[in-house]
Amino acid sequence: MAAQRAFMIWIALAFAAAAVLIASLAIGSVPVSPARVMHALVSPGNDVLDEIVRSLRLPRALGGFASGALLAMAGALLQVLLRNPLAEPYVLGVSGGAAAFALATMLFSMSWWSVDVAAFAGAFLSILLVLGLARRELWRGEPQDASPRLLLTGAVIAAGWGASITLMLAIAPENRLRGMVFWLTGDLNGVAMPWPGMIALVIALIAIVPAAPQLNVLLRGDIAAEALGVRVVRLRLRVYLVASLAAAAAVTTAGTIGFIGLVVPHVLRLAFGNDQRMLLPASALAGGFAVMGADLIARTVIAPAQLPVGVITALVGVPVFLWMLLRRVR
Repeated sequence: MAAQRAFMIWIALAFAAAAVLIASLAIGSVPVSPARVMHALVSPGNDVLDEIVRSLRLPRALGGFASGALLAMAGALLQVLLRNPLAEPYVLGVSGGAAAFALATMLFSMSWWSVDVAAFAGAFLSILLVLGLARRELWRGEPQDASPRLLLTGAVIAAGWGASITLMLAIAPENRLRGMVFWLTGDLNGVAMPWPGMIALVIALIAIVPAAPQLNVLLRGDIAAEALGVRVVRLRLRVYLVASLAAAAAVTTAGTIGFIGLVVPHVLRLAFGNDQRMLLPASALAGGFAVMGADLIARTVIAPAQLPVGVITALVGVPVFLWMLLRRVR
């Protein structure tokens, strides 16, 4: 019964994501009918509408899905790792490192591909810093909760990256400042190759979903998990690396998009429970759906101008999270 319920949830979320994908390909400054969208995807030609659908809207939509799915899954994993429902990918400084390195390349007018490379390098450096500074807790042989050390280390590193970002924005010339701010708040406008993000999503799912039963046990605490045969140190390290690399891939694809890793797993957990076997795939589907929907709003609400997608996720995420918080208090 539980497996059937999880499957139905996944199917519903997949249909919702597919519907938003078709809407993202059809709606814009140049409207395209759903039938024409399907034709462009199945039997592409060389006319303008086919190019709009295939070359502009499809990479952007797929990039949004990949980044949202990665962020939501990373948030769900970090909430298990830290046993804190307020944990999200940005709490460990991963996005801060990616943003600082990416903005540095923009500041010096380097090529577009160097921004992606720098973003991933900055995220990976943050991962190594947190891993190095919290290594004794992560690798401790006896059952020991490393969550406080990880959380504090990540918060301090994130604060340092935040100061660097503020400095770069303060000295940036006017002609580069707008692009830097858009990237910093989440921007899918420049996504031309969504496949690295999609590949990272598949790898992350393959790496962590088989460990979902062990994650359910880990939620009971390190001592209980050790007693039930879970290798806590190895599992904790695996969760941290997958979550951090997923967040790094998401930030590299779409910039720093907030609230997806915090709100999406939380909503699913309140609605369907905290079984990680169901929650991790559902978080990926719902996160992708959320970012694609937010990007569709960002492209159309003040068309032909566009908003950063991170503005939409924050405007929606803040009241939703406050509502959930007040609901739990009552």
